[in-house]
Amino acid sequence: MFQKRYYYLVKFQFLGYRFHGWQKQPNHKTIHLMIDRTIKYVLKDHRFKTLAASRTDAKVSAEMAAFELFLKDSPLKDLDHFLAEFNYNLPQDIRALSIDEVSADFNVIQDSKHKEYHYIFSEGEKCHPFCAPILTTIVEQLDVDLMSLGAKLFQGKHNFKSYCYKATNNGLYERTLKVCELIDNNMYKANFFPKKSYVLRVVGKGFGRHQIRLMMGVLIKLGRGEVGLDYIENSLKENSDIKIDFIAPASGLILKKIEY
Repeated sequence: MFQKRYYYLVKFQFLGYRFHGWQKQPNHKTIHLMIDRTIKYVLKDHRFKTLAASRTDAKVSAEMAAFELFLKDSPLKDLDHFLAEFNYNLPQDIRALSIDEVSADFNVIQDSKHKEYHYIFSEGEKCHPFCAPILTTIVEQLDVDLMSLGAKLFQGKHNFKSYCYKATNNGLYERTLKVCELIDNNMYKANFFPKKSYVLRVVGKGFGRHQIRLMMGVLIKLGRGEVGLDYIENSLKENSDIKIDFIAPASGLILKKIEY
């Protein structure tokens, strides 16, 4: 007998510092593990499956991420009640924002219009330890103005093979970044933050593995004077053989939002 299925889009946020990314892994605490464990507790014997809009690395955080909840047998009777119970039982570093029923043809991965990521960092001083979960400290002084020029080179349509971790010759690496800019940090504030910090803001349809952290890594090298703007320009060419060798720390990266 055919069993009807029910589909829901759940938007949520989390501080990723103590988690080993999204995907379930043996002997590691992950976001997916905590999400599924909590749903199982709330829904009791109700059969379900979850699928994330994107997989995040260990220590990466999100202000607004999303996953699709698939239910068998029967629908959720009260979405507001489920959301309240879900939040009550989640750990304090994960919070559900909303839940909406969607159609069977909705695809949480393919139907996203674009994703916006922020990478937060400071330079020139050792920061308060409380900054560590969401802000990367670069102790050396950096040429931030030059880094800003470098960030703009990523904007537009380019070949990002040099910025994909363990790239092969068979992948599709041509991507378009709608926005790539380095700006003053006026969004994330705390009394223990340094007086001056910065955000690399990147907006695009999709990204390769570690792409933004590799982009940030080469910008840090640019700010240190280890490479020039021509290095970034050449790395984005179709036949580039440049291999970026510095991945910026994960804890400065935040998924700001996903647009559907």
